[in-house]
Amino acid sequence: MEPPEGLTNEDWWTILKYRRNNRTHLTLMDKQGMPFHFFLTQQMFQLLHDVDLKAGGSISSLEEVTNPETRDRYYVSSLMEESVASSLLEGAATTRSEAKDFLRSGKKAVTEAQRMVVNNYRTMQHLAEWKNEPLSVERLLEMHQAITEGTLDDPEQEGRFRTPEERIDIGSDFYDRSYHVPPDASELPSRIQAMCDFANDTEMKGFLHPVIRSIILHFWLAYDHPFVDGNGRTARTLFYWCMLRNDFWLVEFISISRLLNAAPAQYYKSFLHTETDENDLNYFILHQLKVICRSIENLHQYLEQKRKEITDSRNLSGPQSGMNHRQIALVQKAIREPGFTFTIKSHQTSHNVVYQTARTDLKDLADRGILDEVQVKNKLVYVAPDDITDRLKSLS
Repeated sequence: MEPPEGLTNEDWWTILKYRRNNRTHLTLMDKQGMPFHFFLTQQMFQLLHDVDLKAGGSISSLEEVTNPETRDRYYVSSLMEESVASSLLEGAATTRSEAKDFLRSGKKAVTEAQRMVVNNYRTMQHLAEWKNEPLSVERLLEMHQAITEGTLDDPEQEGRFRTPEERIDIGSDFYDRSYHVPPDASELPSRIQAMCDFANDTEMKGFLHPVIRSIILHFWLAYDHPFVDGNGRTARTLFYWCMLRNDFWLVEFISISRLLNAAPAQYYKSFLHTETDENDLNYFILHQLKVICRSIENLHQYLEQKRKEITDSRNLSGPQSGMNHRQIALVQKAIREPGFTFTIKSHQTSHNVVYQTARTDLKDLADRGILDEVQVKNKLVYVAPDDITDRLKSLS
């Protein structure tokens, strides 16, 4: 924001800081015992309003994610996207395409990157159960254990806080200076209990918007960095837990990590600016609000694209084709990616159906001549042919 005419940047910043004297202080303290704080600006109010309108309550316009027949497909796809993106943000050695194909395959994880993705995916699935329970230290440790299982150098570090002997320095610059040194491990029991109290709303007076609470929890865990590794993944899981606990159900269908991974420097700078500018959480809150709103907007655009694809595929298939919504979705992908191989397991996972339902769907498409059924070793696979559009036209 440019300063008004006649004011320098320093003058304008001083005035803005003065206006924030009526800030909200938290029980989250820095290492010197000074509280973190925030002040809601007009821009933040606008962004919060957008989230309220588009991510909570009853949203009848998003039929794809409210219709029980199609909801599971979008739910599974979103879980995969967030699980993969969160892993990539933490350095998983894979690509989005490879990781999502692996999740659909249902194969056992072998590499560390595969285990990271699978762990994130399964943990996100557990949030539907955990959202109905208050946050406790035990639940937080369970989250961390689920996220990090089989991915740490020392398995004994899974599901426990770091010890005083396990010194953690986060990042470093050209002069080998750490960007962040978290609080001493001896303080973690009291600090994490304070975080749980904050999450469960047992220590704050007055109203705090649930989205702000969710964002602060994200920052809080990242700042305290209670684990040797896996803090970022756990912090983002905690954000989702708090949003779902407060009935922002649409977050099940968005991925904040995908946007964070697209511009990681901005993500880390929002942490750094908060810590270096008098514990002002506005930097981090504003950044996260923008990410949430962009994620919701991306979902709306994605659903609009899918509506068009569904319409096009239905036109090709013909109104009397007898295809169900899962088969239509599969045909859409086959049209976009000729040569793609489908398996019963991948179709089962993508649509959250039982094995027999997935087998029937694929066998029916092969019998119609839409897909090619191929024997690979002892398993049947289904391949999207290059001329699938012509086949659909002939059938219609």
